[in-house]
Amino acid sequence: MSSTKLSVNVNKIALIRNSRGSNYPDLLQMCLDLEAYGADGITVHPRPDQRHIRYDDIPLLKKNIRTELNIEGYPSDEFIQLVIDNTPAQVTLVPDPPGALTSDHGWDFVKNKDLLANAIPLFINAGIRVSLFVDADEDASSRAHDAGADRIELYTGPYAHQYAKGDKQSIHGHIAASAKAKALGLGVNAGHDLNLDNLAFYKSSLVLLDEVSIGHALIVDAMYYGYSNAIAMYLDRLKNPQHYHFPK
Repeated sequence: MSSTKLSVNVNKIALIRNSRGSNYPDLLQMCLDLEAYGADGITVHPRPDQRHIRYDDIPLLKKNIRTELNIEGYPSDEFIQLVIDNTPAQVTLVPDPPGALTSDHGWDFVKNKDLLANAIPLFINAGIRVSLFVDADEDASSRAHDAGADRIELYTGPYAHQYAKGDKQSIHGHIAASAKAKALGLGVNAGHDLNLDNLAFYKSSLVLLDEVSIGHALIVDAMYYGYSNAIAMYLDRLKNPQHYHFPK
C-alpha cells in the first residue's frame, strides 16, 4: 500500500489566536510542533476577510516550516500574487466565492475555464505544484488534466456524510476518479470532513492516494487526545487501515 502524506490544515488554530487579538497560541510554533509530531505538511487557506489565516502569516510559515506548505484558495488577483510571492510547494485552487464559510463543491470547469486557464500557468511557471479541488467523478479528473493541473484534490464531504450513516457506496466515485487521474499522470489528494472514523476506509479504498488535508476534525480530536496523539492516530489510519473496522 502506497504511502499517503498527512497535511494539517491550521486554520482553526489561527482562528483561536485571532479571537483574543494576540499571538496566543503562536501559530508558527504550533506548526513546527505539528511537524515534530509527524505531520508531513501544513495547509493554510487564507480568505479575503482574514478571519483565521492572515496574509502576513504566509511569509513566516514559508520561511520556517520544514515540510511542505500548501496554500489553498480562490485564484483572485490578490491570492495569486500572495502565492507567487511565497512559492509554497503546492497551491490548491478551490472555487469558493469570497464570503464562503467552507469549501463545499468542486470546480465547474466549463464556467471557470478562462479563470483556470489564466491562473494555472502562473503557478506552474513559478515552480509551484497545482492541485484542483474537484468532485469525485472521472470527468472532473479529465478536465483537471486538460486544464494543466498536477494533481486533483477530491472533495470528500459527501463521502464523509454518507459514511457516517453507514453507507459506503459513494466511495466508488472516488475510486473511479482517482484511477482516472492516475492514468492521466495526475497526483491524487483528498480533503474535507475526513476524520478518525472514516479515514481508514477511505485510505484502504484509494491505494494510490498521495495526500490528505485534514484540519477541523484533527484539531477537535487534539482537544481530547493532545496534538501528538492525534497526529499519531491519523497517521496510523493512513499507514495501517487494515487494522480498523468498517461498516458493512
